[in-house]
Amino acid sequence: MHWMLLNSERLEMELQTIHSGTGDGQLVVPAGMTFMLQPLKFQGSCKSAPIFVQILGNLVASSKGNWKGDKDQWILFADIEGLVVEGDGEINGQGSSWWEHKGSRPTALKFKSCNNLRLSGLTHVDSPMAHIHINDCNYVTISSLRINAPESSPNTDGIDVGGSSNVVIQDCLIATGDDCIAISSGTSNIRISGIDCGPGHGISIGSLGKDGETATVENVCVQNCNFRGTTNGARIKTWQGGSGYARMITFHGITLDNVENPIIIDQLYNGGDSDKAKDHKSSAVEVSNVMYSNFVGTSKSEYGVDFRCSERVPCTDIFLRDVKIATASSGSGQVAQGQCLNVRGASTLAVPGLECLALTANMLSSPEQTCMLAQSVQPRTQPMQDPIWDFESRGKRLIVSNTVLFSFISLVTYSFRLLMENF
Repeated sequence: MHWMLLNSERLEMELQTIHSGTGDGQLVVPAGMTFMLQPLKFQGSCKSAPIFVQILGNLVASSKGNWKGDKDQWILFADIEGLVVEGDGEINGQGSSWWEHKGSRPTALKFKSCNNLRLSGLTHVDSPMAHIHINDCNYVTISSLRINAPESSPNTDGIDVGGSSNVVIQDCLIATGDDCIAISSGTSNIRISGIDCGPGHGISIGSLGKDGETATVENVCVQNCNFRGTTNGARIKTWQGGSGYARMITFHGITLDNVENPIIIDQLYNGGDSDKAKDHKSSAVEVSNVMYSNFVGTSKSEYGVDFRCSERVPCTDIFLRDVKIATASSGSGQVAQGQCLNVRGASTLAVPGLECLALTANMLSSPEQTCMLAQSVQPRTQPMQDPIWDFESRGKRLIVSNTVLFSFISLVTYSFRLLMENF
């Protein structure tokens, strides 16, 4: 493995050259090499579109003791239309040096106001905070990612989505110390499928409504996902005192393996022990039109379904269909229990059953209809152009295309000089 020191200020300056280009821009991080990188901002808007970032090697963040610059995020892409980030390389946030730190910790990879975005193929490891944050983006496709952090690592969400619409997240393996995927306020038309989650805190809508926030989430479909040893499965969490809504949400085709809270709505969420929270606020984020269908598997706790909603703003139109959850500890398929507070809706073929939900043989809403969201429009893609340079470096043959985002020759020369200066 070859290591190179990558000067962020110089790279940032080199990256900006694409803004004046008329053709497609491409950045290639070559395979077999590891680059150490300080915080980097890639700020649009750019004249060249689409822009391709192909990561075949490894990017490694500085540890907390050597960190220089912005602590909000490590790598930021902002205001870029038609961005494609893909490859089989690795993004390592070196989060272990941050996890005991009580102050601000950076998100590893953040996309802000990047419409028509595609992210695929990469491995994300040990972010100090959330691994990936999607904010204020429209038409996004995320696929085939591997995200990994220890179960004990704090607040290391896999993928956070906020203020965005028309987002597809599919076929990812996520193991973290917090939510595998979290959907926050301002989101709509979200499709999540083929996610293998665990360990972690499941797939969450929220938290919403903190500090009196007005929150909105609607048209979310989560289907064909597996939860293994997670603290939650399908979760909706809202703070008391907030306002707004979380509605038109479907969880369908979910497999559970020893999950602490397989199905949970918590309108009394307080960031800690909601079991002891008191329903004392006059307002709440309204939760309505939620469907849970085709759930099968085991609960680590005695409860397979737990609905805790506000007396003043109860949860309405909550539906269970074809749900079968047993307790993992029974060894004999003993049915898990269910509990509910201030919930209105209906159920059919649901185990455990809930007294608060009316029994019905027919469901007016179907997950197939609810999950028919707009497909993400993917950026225009083109094959990598033939290289105009190839040269030898320590026995490695490096290839640079004629539209590469930065001059790799000057980068190698500059990085080698920095490396020698540090000996």
